[in-house]
Amino acid sequence: MKTVNEAAKIPRQYLFASDFDQTLSFNDSGLILSELLGSSAFEQKVAGLTRAHFVQQGAELAYLLLHDPEYRHVRKEHLIEVGKRVHLKQNIHMLSQFLNDLDGRHFEFYVISAAPEEVIQSALEGIVPADHIFGTRFGYDPASGEIQSIVRVPAGYGKVAVLEELRARLQVGHDRVVYVGDGSSDLHVMLHLNRLDGLTIAVSENKYLTPIAKRTLLSDNALSVLVPVLEEIAGWDAQKIRALFEAHGLVLREWDKVRTDSVTICETSQSSEQPHV
Repeated sequence: MKTVNEAAKIPRQYLFASDFDQTLSFNDSGLILSELLGSSAFEQKVAGLTRAHFVQQGAELAYLLLHDPEYRHVRKEHLIEVGKRVHLKQNIHMLSQFLNDLDGRHFEFYVISAAPEEVIQSALEGIVPADHIFGTRFGYDPASGEIQSIVRVPAGYGKVAVLEELRARLQVGHDRVVYVGDGSSDLHVMLHLNRLDGLTIAVSENKYLTPIAKRTLLSDNALSVLVPVLEEIAGWDAQKIRALFEAHGLVLREWDKVRTDSVTICETSQSSEQPHV
């Protein structure tokens, strides 16, 4: 049996899960793949699928790879090459190191994204272990290498399913889960976690996501997500957070806390009428 002092030294376990496209990276992997193929119609095709509500939001690229003639000749090596071309946000490797031991807390760092698994693994090679990456997984024809099927798409509610699988594996409560995302495909998982006291962080100004996420943070540096984690979970104040960054040769040069209400007011047909007193 461990003594009280020994037990106190064991890091408390947490789950830190992040989306990939435009969360850990600057660009959508579908756009990079389209550039590789010499296609310029990716955004139009995605918009068409979105308008038709034909696939789960975030799963548009997976659908195109399986069904669209222009994308049917994509093979695994193309997806790996896309990963090498992805422009990642700064300091993801340092983020993973911080999460390993953050004020006596150990955060297991996982990526849950609808981007193809090969793309994410290639982009984050040497930073996030392959078994900590849950992306869209395809079944390939063993002879031709052609994509034959979709095994898994972590988009929409699919992200909730993966998150719950990981949470059960790590045996952590919902109040020890952090999820970071940028777009509409993250809505389900954020709503799920908010209801159960998890911490949700939006890293974009997506009009559907920011009213739901508990915190919204805009930065081109992946380390920035530590700020709400330290505030909300560790209870640190601004001075202590700045000191941590400075101890590692980093400076929080601009840190503005802003909440913006967006209001549109239109005149009605009755606007010329005077109100009754």
